[in-house]
Amino acid sequence: MKDVISYKGFIGSVQFSAKDDVFHGKIEGIDDLVSYEGTSVAELKKAFKEAVKNYIELCNKVSKEPFKSCKGSFNVRISKELHQAAMKKAILEGVSLNQLVQQAIKKEVMAG
Repeated sequence: MKDVISYKGFIGSVQFSAKDDVFHGKIEGIDDLVSYEGTSVAELKKAFKEAVKNYIELCNKVSKEPFKSCKGSFNVRISKELHQAAMKKAILEGVSLNQLVQQAIKKEVMAG
């Protein structure tokens, strides 16, 4: 698992700067840049929660959806060999390649 923290459905990155002796991160999955920092893990978590609260408040004030929008389609680049194997599996299962990929993603996301 990647080093992240979460609060109210938001995910925040966690990094450490040895040069500055500070933990820092940013809220992931949004269209804006919202960062936070702290000199301890407890301070970082507190700053993250405060950043989330402030961001939600700002979004409400300007009637903006806080999370990055997803339109339901995206491009995935894979090797020719994997593409061919997936196509064959889809044919054997009697589904479209799109359905096979959707099922695989759903299985992976629900697992974890």
